[in-house]
Amino acid sequence: MSRRTTALVVPELNGKFELREVYLDDIQPDEVLVEIHASGLCHTDLSCATGLLPCEPNAVLGHEGAGVILTTGSAVGPHLSPGDKVLLSFSHCEACAACTSGHPAYCHSFNQRNFGGRRADGKPSMFMTSSEEEENGNTTAAKQGIFSTFFGQSSFARHTLVHRSCVVKVPQETDLALYAPLGCGMQTGAGAVLNSLRVKPGSSVAVFGVGSVGMAAVMAAAKIAGATTVIAVDLQVGRLELAKRLGATHGVLAAEGDVVGRIKGICPAGNGVDYAVDCTGVPAVIRNMIDCLGTRGRGATVGAPGFGKSVSVDVMDHLTYGKEYVGCCEGDSLPSEFIPFLMEEHAKGRFPMEEFVRCYDFEDYEKAIEDTHSGKTIKAVLTWKEGQ
Repeated sequence: MSRRTTALVVPELNGKFELREVYLDDIQPDEVLVEIHASGLCHTDLSCATGLLPCEPNAVLGHEGAGVILTTGSAVGPHLSPGDKVLLSFSHCEACAACTSGHPAYCHSFNQRNFGGRRADGKPSMFMTSSEEEENGNTTAAKQGIFSTFFGQSSFARHTLVHRSCVVKVPQETDLALYAPLGCGMQTGAGAVLNSLRVKPGSSVAVFGVGSVGMAAVMAAAKIAGATTVIAVDLQVGRLELAKRLGATHGVLAAEGDVVGRIKGICPAGNGVDYAVDCTGVPAVIRNMIDCLGTRGRGATVGAPGFGKSVSVDVMDHLTYGKEYVGCCEGDSLPSEFIPFLMEEHAKGRFPMEEFVRCYDFEDYEKAIEDTHSGKTIKAVLTWKEGQ
C-alpha cells in the first residue's frame, strides 16, 4: 500500500462520521492519485451514511471532490498530468452504449461503479487497521479493505485514488472550493432542466425543493434556458426568498397546502406548468409534481428516495393530457463538457452558486452536517487546510 492519509470515515451506518487514518492501495493504470483540497457535502453522502442508500460500515464517502493530481496511472493518457487542478464527478465504464453515445450517467454499470464500494475489478482502493491495533502501535497489523472508490473517488479524504472517467481538468486559477459541487449536485439540477427536460425559452417551470440541487435548477431555468415563469416550492421561507433572488418568479410555501392548485393558479387558464423538477425524492411530492403538469407537460425526478419506493399516477389524466414523467441521473450530463459549460455560465453571472455555498474545515465536519440538516446552510463544502 502506497500511502497513509486522513479520511472522514463512517464507522457504522448511523449517520456519524470520524476522522481516521486510512491507507491507499497502489495506483492502478486507469487511476490518478489526487490531493483533495475541497469536497462538497451532498445529501447522497448523508443518505449512504445512514444506510438509506447502498453502503457498508467503515466507508469513505464524498463524491464532489476537487484537488490537484499528484500521480497518473499508465493508462490515463497525456491530457492529465501531475500538478493539474481537477474537479471530480461520477464514474463510468467509457465503453457501453450509454457511455459511447454521450450519456455516461446511464452507464450500464453505474450502480456498481458508484455505489459498489470497490473498483471495477472488485478490489478496494482503501484499507484500515482496527482502532485497537492502531492504539497499540502495531504497524505490521493486517489491513482490511474498506468501502471506498465511492463514485470512483471517495473524496472525503486528504488523498485518494480516482478513476480517470471522474476527472475533469480545470484552469489553474480555478477556485476549487467554490466549484467542487459542480461534480454532482449542481450539474444534476442544471442538467435536469437543460438536458433531461430541455426547457424552452418563454416556458413555465416548477422546482420542488430548493436546496442546492433545486437552486441550480432555478438558475438554469431562469437565467440559461430563458423560462419566463419559474415557481420554487419549499418548506422554508428563507429558501424561497433566495430562489427569487436567483431567478424564480414565484414562491410556493408547501406548508400552506394545496400546492398543486396554487401552482396551477399561477399558470395561464390554470392549465399547469410546461416543466417540473422534483429535487426531494419524497413520493408524495413527486405525485404533486406530476399533478401540476399542464397539457403535454414534462416532469423529472432527481431526488433519491432509496430503492423500493413508488409513485402512482392517474393513468387517464396522464394519457389524455400527454404528460411525460422521466427519471434523471446526474442531469444526463457529460461532465467533461457540462462542468466547463457551467463554469462559463458562472463567469457570465448566470449561475451565481456562490450565493449559497459555504465552506467548512474538514475538522468542523459535524457543524457542516448539522447546518445541512437544519437548512442553515444550503451547500456545505469541506476544505483541507494547507499542511493537513
